This record gives sequence, C-alpha cells and structure tokens, in this order.
Amino acid sequence: MPTTAPSLALPGAVPADPPDELVAGHYGDPSGEQRAWDSTPSVVDRSHLGVVVVDGPDRLTWLHALTSQALDRLAPHTPTELLVLSPQGHVEHHASAVDDGVRTWLVVEPAAAPSLVDFLDRMRFMSRVEVVDASDRYAVLTVRNLVDVPAPDSGVLIARRWPVGGGPTDLVVPRAALAVTWDRLVAGGARPVDHLAYEASRIDAGQARFGLDTDHRTLAHEAGWIGVAVHLDKGCYRGQETVARVHNLGRPPRRLVLVHIDGSGHVLPARGSELLQDGRVVGRLTSVAMHAESGPIGLALLRQAVRLGAQLTTADGIAVAVEADVSSPTEPVDLSGLRG
Repeated sequence: MPTTAPSLALPGAVPADPPDELVAGHYGDPSGEQRAWDSTPSVVDRSHLGVVVVDGPDRLTWLHALTSQALDRLAPHTPTELLVLSPQGHVEHHASAVDDGVRTWLVVEPAAAPSLVDFLDRMRFMSRVEVVDASDRYAVLTVRNLVDVPAPDSGVLIARRWPVGGGPTDLVVPRAALAVTWDRLVAGGARPVDHLAYEASRIDAGQARFGLDTDHRTLAHEAGWIGVAVHLDKGCYRGQETVARVHNLGRPPRRLVLVHIDGSGHVLPARGSELLQDGRVVGRLTSVAMHAESGPIGLALLRQAVRLGAQLTTADGIAVAVEADVSSPTEPVDLSGLRG
C-alpha cells in the first residue's frame, strides 16, 4: 500500500499514532478541527484502511453463510457491517460492507486485509467467488455534513452506522484519483480534519474499533455489535450458537463502556492501561482521546460486574469514571431452530 496520504501533504501535518501513522494525526489545532468535524462540512483522510473486493455471482450468498450479517438479499448500495467469528464466537474480523450490484466491497482496519483475504480464500471451496486485497488500488476518505458528496463514478459510498445522528460517510476511491478527489472535496467546502478529531468523535459516540477496543476473546455483545454487525434472525454461521446463548443470558463476561478521565494532570493515560477498582484489575482502557466538548474520554473493556458510575484508577493513579455502556439491547433469540 502506498505510504503517501493527502493529509500528510498539508502544512503542519503530524502523523497519527499507530495504527494510524500513515495519515495525519493533527494539523496544529485539534480542538478547532474537532468542532469543525462535529458541525461543518469536513473530510478526514483514512487512506490507510484496507479494502477487500469480493467478486463473482455467489458472493452475497457465500458471505451470508460465512459471516454474522444477513447478506443474501442485500440491495445494491445498502451499507452494513459484518463480523467473522471463531467457532467459539470470538470476533476474528470486522468490516464495513456494501455491494454495488457487481461486487462486494469490505473496508477493514489498517493491515487487516491480508488476513481476511487469507481466511476467505480458504473458505471458497466450489463457490463462484474471487477475493482480492485491493488496498493498493483503492482508498478511503471520510466526509461529514456534506449535502452533496462529489464521488467519482467508479467510487463506492459506505455510510457508517454510528449510534448518534449525523454520522460520517466513507468514500472508497481509486488511489490514482485520491489526491484529485481530496482537492475536489476541499474546493467544494469540506474542511480537512485530523484523525484525532475523528477518533475523539468515534469514542464519544461509543463506537468500537476492531483491534483497538477488542482482543482475541471479544464477543460481539461486548463491543455493541449486536443489531449492527450481527443479524439475529438469519441462518447458521460459525459462532452463531455462542451469539444466541450469550444474547439470551444477557451477561457477556465483559462489556465495553464509555469513561470520563480526570484531566487535572493534563496527561491522558496510555491506551491499554490497566484499570483498578479497590486495588484489583477489572479491565483496561482500549481507546483514549481529548474531546473538544466532553473533555478527556475513553473506551474501556471491563468485567461485567463493574457498575456504571464506578470510580476506577489507572496504575499510575489517574481517576477514571464509568459513564455508559455501549452495548445495544435487543430481543431474545429463539434457539429452537439452531443448527450446528
């Protein structure tokens, strides 16, 4: 994948922290860019994300059988999200997905495309599908608050399903047209906004990010993906039995929560910091950011027993308050027709 990005060519651009180091973290005014992202036409460079293309006449029924999402009747240009689960129900892959009537596009985290392509390739068997890592040929720009999105004819729009209104739209464009598309958006009134602002807004919205807010043990319920990336009324798929059982019990071992961080020391704790309650480790911070309105915030993966409103601390004494659960409540699942 090319290492050049439109955002890094702007004056004052500073690369973001890993895994986002291939795009600009900020341009010198994080607070101003955060407010712009929330209220004015804006564009964020996310050209470091992976893009996987699935071609062939069986693509939707094949993906329907493999993943957590109902895709067999997915209408063209209808955005959705999906998970690939392990047989034990742990999240192995997450993708935003859209079908353009000819092929299915999957947008994944940086460096996640090769492993997803490897898995899908091994599952093709006799299906008439072809799976390609197209990250070197396509890239993502994310826009918000634009009335008209000037997408190139060969691009694909993927609307993100944030838990709050006014969510962003991902524009998948050919890398050869990336700089031109960026310039066109900016000329049309979109303000370049840094990746830190995007992340702060994502965290404030309680949207989990695969690989940051998840680990190898994460269940879909813990990250708030039920009803978003998991369809509860579709046929059998790998990991479905765990999804249904945890859903009916309503008590996954852990849960992802929104936390407020004490900012009096003017230092944000590191992502991955352990969180303690009465001297015992009860979880860890998975994402942290300075939000222009909400202040220092983060997402944390905690034991289920930790209650909302609990007062926690990091190992170096920074206070952290548990504010909200990001899980989405839905109706119980009928296990009677569950197939192995």
